[in-house]
Amino acid sequence: MYDGPVQDLIDELGRLPGIGPKSAQRITFHLLKLPKGDAQQLAMAIVEVKEKIGFCEKCWNISQDQICPTCADPQRQTGSICVVEEPKDVVALERAGFRGRYHVLQGALNPMEGIGPEQLRIRELLTRISAEDVNELILCTNPNIEGEATAMYLARQLQPLGIKVTRIASGLPVGGDLEYADELTLGRALDGRRELQT
Repeated sequence: MYDGPVQDLIDELGRLPGIGPKSAQRITFHLLKLPKGDAQQLAMAIVEVKEKIGFCEKCWNISQDQICPTCADPQRQTGSICVVEEPKDVVALERAGFRGRYHVLQGALNPMEGIGPEQLRIRELLTRISAEDVNELILCTNPNIEGEATAMYLARQLQPLGIKVTRIASGLPVGGDLEYADELTLGRALDGRRELQT
């Protein structure tokens, strides 16, 4: 245990996801070595992001404005919405070349953590579907228990609306070895196989 502000900073950093006590301590001591100006710049960046960044009122992605640049872009493909869990998922899909519209749920169903449908942006998604000309929802939730549960829940909710609901394929990563693949991943890769075009 350290005195006062040092321990307070360790405790606060330790509350961040993926940062354990040892990492929090290392970061704290790194920050203590920084010139005062660099530390103030970091503190200002944190304050600025909290003051200036919010969520798009349409898709719930992060945005400096009420409507994010993606939703405001008239060149985006219409007719389908890609549903993701977090804003960072939008960045991954953009890197992969997707140029459509998004809807960010702000999480996934997780009853153990008290996250039910009411805590996600599902109601807003349903409102968008009725207001926009949507013919397909692409469910891009993570391929884990929470993501699968969220995808199944959404599919059941959307079925009565007559909209095509698709799920991203999952399987083996490029460069991976079969011997290291778990049974579920390998099974999905087999189920999602397609004919080779020569």
